[in-house]
Amino acid sequence: MIQRFPQLAHWGAFTAVVEEGRFVRAEPFARDACPSPILGATPELVYSEARVRRPAVREGWLRRRDRTRTGHDRFVEIDWDQALDLVAGEVARVRAEHRHEAIFGGSYGWSSAGRFHHARSQVRRFLYSGGGAVDQLGNYSWGCAQFFLPHVIGTFAPVTGRVTDWNSIVGHTKLIVAFGGLPLKNAQVASGGSGEHTLEASLRRAKAAGIEFVVISPTRADAPAFLDAQWIPIRPNTDTALMLGIAHALLAHNGHDRAFLDRYCEGWAPFEAYLSGAADGVAKSAQWAEHICGVPAAQIRALARRLQGVRSMLTLAWSLQRAHRGEQPYWMAITLAAMLGTIGLPGGGFAFGHGSIQGVGVPRHLQSAAPEMPLGRNPIGHRSIPVARVTELLENPGGEYDFNGERKTFPDIRLVYWAGGNPFHHHQDLNRMRRAWQRPQTVIVHETHWTATAKHADIVLPATTALERNDIGGASRDRYIIAMHRAIAPLHQARDDFAIFRELAARNGHETAYTEGRDEAAWLRFIYERTREGNAAIGVEQPPFDVWWERGWFEVPPPQRDFVLFEAFRADPRANPLSTPSGRIEITSARIAGFGYDDCPAHPSWLAPVEWLGAPVAQRYPLHLVSCQPGDKLHSQGDFTGLSRAKRLHGREPVRLNPADAAARGLAAGDLVRVYNARGAILAAALPDPEVVAGAAIMATGAWYDPADAGSDPLERRGNPNVLAPDLGTSRLAQGPSALSALVEIERCAVSA
Repeated sequence: MIQRFPQLAHWGAFTAVVEEGRFVRAEPFARDACPSPILGATPELVYSEARVRRPAVREGWLRRRDRTRTGHDRFVEIDWDQALDLVAGEVARVRAEHRHEAIFGGSYGWSSAGRFHHARSQVRRFLYSGGGAVDQLGNYSWGCAQFFLPHVIGTFAPVTGRVTDWNSIVGHTKLIVAFGGLPLKNAQVASGGSGEHTLEASLRRAKAAGIEFVVISPTRADAPAFLDAQWIPIRPNTDTALMLGIAHALLAHNGHDRAFLDRYCEGWAPFEAYLSGAADGVAKSAQWAEHICGVPAAQIRALARRLQGVRSMLTLAWSLQRAHRGEQPYWMAITLAAMLGTIGLPGGGFAFGHGSIQGVGVPRHLQSAAPEMPLGRNPIGHRSIPVARVTELLENPGGEYDFNGERKTFPDIRLVYWAGGNPFHHHQDLNRMRRAWQRPQTVIVHETHWTATAKHADIVLPATTALERNDIGGASRDRYIIAMHRAIAPLHQARDDFAIFRELAARNGHETAYTEGRDEAAWLRFIYERTREGNAAIGVEQPPFDVWWERGWFEVPPPQRDFVLFEAFRADPRANPLSTPSGRIEITSARIAGFGYDDCPAHPSWLAPVEWLGAPVAQRYPLHLVSCQPGDKLHSQGDFTGLSRAKRLHGREPVRLNPADAAARGLAAGDLVRVYNARGAILAAALPDPEVVAGAAIMATGAWYDPADAGSDPLERRGNPNVLAPDLGTSRLAQGPSALSALVEIERCAVSA
């Protein structure tokens, strides 16, 4: 018997085809003209040998509460009742002995596109209802921008995808300058899933409309060939210097819009003094910029001339702010767009994330509701930490740190409860994290597969995949709300997170607070009806739950007019002020100046990252490692699938580098290499590529962290570049991750570990 069930993954909506009770293939959603190839690997994800089959406890912890978590430990399988008793007992013990602040509710989403069975929401709700826990603020994707942008433009909404939409761009823009590129592979995925993949179609529409493209990136591969874009190769982490050089060229030829700066911006004069050199004696000219970014001064001046008087869109990838001093390129892009006077005009201004994720700039009612699971209130919410400071949290209990104008203290964590996400993929300096991971008394993990995080846990509870439960899917960047029907029975002994937490909450006396008296079916109706009510308030009529559930999807109708970022502000800045202290765009911020941070001054500036090709350490590690998103999986999900294996070179993750850099090291395509720095070493396969700028080494993330032994700095065998990335905040203001500020050296490796 063949059955079909509507479903949703972060890489797209699909129909799950089930034959005799087995999920055999994912058929793309009929309305998706450009479905992701990752859909084809979905059955492998469900039936993988790497699935966690039964509750398991690390033997050393079970026998003697040993904390030495090496990733090579033996696990003992136990029954569910014993496992739940152990977990409930540990949570209760830590709360009683060390208070709620000793529990860290670790989770980083991406485990499921469903909004009810969203692991990060469920673990927070469980811990909050039981008394609270230390939480995380922000995210690794755009966490720097989230805390920085409100000081400059009053909101971080533009980095979430709420930017001038593609209809406005196609109708009005003449030139798109993409810092960090527009790679189609990144638009395969979206948090919360997507009913359709639209970036390629939007770019083709833009190209057909005569829009010209300039892509500024260390690799030409960051732009699809059909754009025929001008590629400007740039040294990694130097985009701010390039933009300063462009700005200086505009200033020198009176090509900036002084009327716009006077009416809509705060603090132009101090920045102008910095730009011209009046403040420090150093003019930020194109010639000055060339020595930093490697782009010829003549090319910088030519780009300034192309931008002058033209309706342009400056779009920046999220990756630019995932670097040391990551606040600066975003601040400088806003300033450059202000100098051009295009902010608030149709098709003009700035944007973030077009090349980073699906859904950015998709025409959609910005006020329309998306399904969401309520978390409840964290009774100790003031104890949250920036998401990328997990290692410091574990290393330094009681230690002080600066964050967004406040001085804070790390709590003393005794128990880590992680459900959803794989920190041994997405965090930086993984060997350092592994050492810090030894400190908590207990680490509890819910997982579908034996990831590195599961292997470094004490208690592992097997979780269901999305195919094994009912759910509701939809994202704020997408126009579809998808019914997710359970397609197959849970495999092995897997249980969904809600069922697990319900049992635990019952044991610990807060089941009613956790469930609010609702089971899975009741929660799905509740979430859907809240979404339906929210959309009704803006004139969008959703069908009743049962009608929607039977059909499988609902499409939010497109808006009646194009959305232009800051259009109302431009029309009347007094009636529609920004939520900044001045009500205007803050080119110079008195508030930031008041923080007194030398690593984030009062206006956009060139601040050399701790690691870049101009740093002293480049003498020892002369290649800048650029870690990008993979095209064959979502982060680390699916690293074991055939699709992912097919992208490897002789079974290894490729590291792409300029042919001159490869020749200088005697490397040919496919050679096994050791990529290393002071933080560790990983194995990879060399791949000379003329479309990579000299001095850069480009490697996709997503390989499962696989240390060769139990030592403190082992060789990592699968090729996870986050082993080599520094674990430090972008600045004391935002404390975002600095994953893209890493220098390495590469050498031939004769023997595989």
